Amino acid sequence: QVQLVESGGGLVQPGGSLRLSCVGSGFNFGRYAMSWYRQAPGKEREKVASITSTGGNANYGLSVPDRFTISRENGKNTVYLQMNNLKPEDTATYFCVLRNYNGRDVWGQGTQVTVSS
Repeated sequence: QVQLVESGGGLVQPGGSLRLSCVGSGFNFGRYAMSWYRQAPGKEREKVASITSTGGNANYGLSVPDRFTISRENGKNTVYLQMNNLKPEDTATYFCVLRNYNGRDVWGQGTQVTVSS
């Protein structure tokens, strides 16, 4: 059974940092591109970042600040999202996504990030 489990979210003050993790299981993790998306209250989901299967290339959503970095460790079946200098507008639920698994994307359950003083 394919499963994605995100962790690392929480409440952080403006200017703080968080590193989100997503552990995949039930599939050959190192063969698939992975992405992070986010959805803020009242807004549509937006792409945050994607990374190729080997981790050699990454790209970011147009509205995503350069404060964010996606990376992965295939030996640990884990993809990360490092978020620095967080701002209130980064408040959202962040989702890990397995791309194009048997023709479809598989979503994790999400982890909440709240940036507030």
